[in-house]
Amino acid sequence: PKAPVASSLTLAGARPTWRQKEQPHTQKQFVFEKPSEVERRVPEAGVIDKPGVYELSKGPTGISRIHLIPGFIDSEQADWMFEQLLQDVPWGQRTHIRQEISFEEPRLTSWYGELPYTYSRITMQPNPNWHPVLTMLKERIEEFTGYTFNSLLCNLYRNEKDSVDWHSDNEPSLGKNPVIASLSFGATRTFEMRKKPSPEEDGDYTYVERFRIPLDHGSLLVMEGATQEDWQHRVPKEYHSRDERINLTFRIIYPEPDGVWK
Repeated sequence: PKAPVASSLTLAGARPTWRQKEQPHTQKQFVFEKPSEVERRVPEAGVIDKPGVYELSKGPTGISRIHLIPGFIDSEQADWMFEQLLQDVPWGQRTHIRQEISFEEPRLTSWYGELPYTYSRITMQPNPNWHPVLTMLKERIEEFTGYTFNSLLCNLYRNEKDSVDWHSDNEPSLGKNPVIASLSFGATRTFEMRKKPSPEEDGDYTYVERFRIPLDHGSLLVMEGATQEDWQHRVPKEYHSRDERINLTFRIIYPEPDGVWK
């Protein structure tokens, strides 16, 4: 509101020198009006870096839950496993097609499993020849989680410029409420998660809840429940130099109902 005009200000008990006669005077009232819309603030991202089970959200689709286990593989074992996988896994760079534009994935990948896997219009062909280290890791994770996995997508981030964009692992071949067990070796990279906006937000992610999870050498992250239905995740590019990182994402793949892989 504007500052009050001088004629409306008086000191108690004082007679203004400029007022020679008593004149009728109407005191103006200033009423504070609360803004009709409360300013929305972009929420600050939370950080999850301690071991434990975290319920990220609960909704009609169910509970979105993650389990973080830093040091799942001890440092000495993780060192030699990392070197072995870096050398022996048949890494390759796939080509994405998005809106009829093709581009190379900013990371290297490899697939293991009896069935093919299709994501972002890329189909990775069956590869039943599991590396012995990967078989051992699969069995150790299965014993810990109680789930039985039949497939594995391996990712190699060569440096800070390699990344994976926002997405959910919700392809039909993964079934309902898929479980993803993500094991990391090498350089620490930040794993980011954001909640999908409500229908009222019309696809706007500005005000959604977010988390940042540093995944370091030998750490295991298990995503289950409605996490893939209600949340997205990514590994962003970074501005500081980063060494190589291997990420193993164990999953359960089901055959397509019509037998056709798209």
